[in-house]
Formats: sequence, C-alpha cells, structure tokens
Amino acid sequence: MSMTWVLILEVFLIGLSLSVDAFAVSVTDGLCNHNLTKKKGITIPLVFGIFQAVMPIIGYFIAYGLGQVFSEIFDAVDHWIAFVLLLVIGGKMILDAVKELRSPEEELKCKKYSFPEVLLQGVATSIDALFIGVTFAATDGFKDSIPNVLISALIIGCTTFIISLAGLLAGVKVGNVLKNKVGITEIIGGLVLIGIGLKILIQGLI
Repeated sequence: MSMTWVLILEVFLIGLSLSVDAFAVSVTDGLCNHNLTKKKGITIPLVFGIFQAVMPIIGYFIAYGLGQVFSEIFDAVDHWIAFVLLLVIGGKMILDAVKELRSPEEELKCKKYSFPEVLLQGVATSIDALFIGVTFAATDGFKDSIPNVLISALIIGCTTFIISLAGLLAGVKVGNVLKNKVGITEIIGGLVLIGIGLKILIQGLI
C-alpha cells in the first residue's frame, strides 16, 4: 500500500507531537550553552531528528519479533526511562549552577557543550517514537509495508530536526540576552528538563 496524502498528513502531525519535547530541550540547550558554535549547535537538532527517525523503525521490527509482550513491557517502563535520563541531566545542570553561583565571580564558567549529553537527551526525547513504531506494526497502511514505515520515519525525523533547530535558535537568542546571568540560565534549563521528564512520567502513569 502506497502512502496517501491523508497518511502523510497523519504522520506529519505525529512528528509535530513527538517533537514538542525535543523543541523544549533544544531551547534549553541554546539558552545554557553560551559558547555554542554553529558546528556544535547543528548537532543538537540533527541528533534529535536522527533518533526520532530511527526509533520508530526499531520499534516496528521489535514489535514484529516480540509482539504484544514487548509492547506491554515497553509501555510500562518507557516513561520511567525518559524521566530518569532528564532528571539526571537536569539535576546535574542545577548542581553545577549552584556551585558556580557560590564561586567568586571571576571563577564562573559557562556550561560547556557535551555531545554525550546531547545523545542522552536524544534518547530521552525519542522514546515515545519507539512506541509509535510498535503501533505501526499493528496499523493498516504500515503493518505490511516497510517502505511506508521508512518514509514515515523520515518525515518524523525531518519534522523534529526543523522544530528542534527553531528551538535551538530561540534559546540562543534568549541566552545572548542573559549571557551575564551565568548560573541562573543553567538553573532555568535544569528545571525545564526535569519538568519535561515529569510531564512524560505523568502522561505515562495516567
């Protein structure tokens, strides 16, 4: 079955909904990484987009291999995984910021870009996309069409990349305004990440 315009629109809307958390985290990264270069900055939306594209594909094939058992297990733990990852990243940002604020002004340092941290953020914000792949395995138009799954994953990934890039640029602009508030911006960013984690957790528990 080929992709219809209705199906493409449906996937695009799924991509928009999945990219909300990635957008918020991108804003936070732009806000807190005051010395972010263009080369490093582009990796943030790129990583988020790649994870959002790859996760549905992984979920789709795992669902075919393990079926309902995997779906039930994953549904029980996915929100906890995202929450713990964002809690750890956000908590570390806040602790580092508190240490900075307690230091003499000349010792204050901007938060440094960390690619491993970006990867963890990519995982945390894309776990929902893994479950979307699981649902594809049981949805008409996807369950018997690997090309449709691959096209859908590409649409979701591209949508997330664009949304995340917009969030990053917005965060950088705000960060430039608050560039003399080193520490404060990291606390705000850490709280945002923890808030996103709590949102994901609450949604998963309800």
